[in-house]
Amino acid sequence: MNEVFFLVEEALEGGYIAKALGESIFTEGETMEELKINIKEAVHCHFEEEFLPVIIRLHMVKEELLTL
Repeated sequence: MNEVFFLVEEALEGGYIAKALGESIFTEGETMEELKINIKEAVHCHFEEEFLPVIIRLHMVKEELLTL
C-alpha cells in the first residue's frame, strides 16, 4: 500500500476528527496541526514498518445547510 486516505471533519464539540478509509484508524486533535501529528502517530501504530504508506491524503469534509 502506497497511501492511506482520511476523511477529516470538524467535531461538534470543537477540534477535528479523522477517520481512515478502509483501515481501522481514528484520531482527533484540537487544532489542524495537532490532528496531523496525531494522524502520523496513528498510522505508525497501525502499520508494521515494512507496510507503512508513503502518502497520507486528507480529504476535508465540511457540511453546510441551506434553507429556502
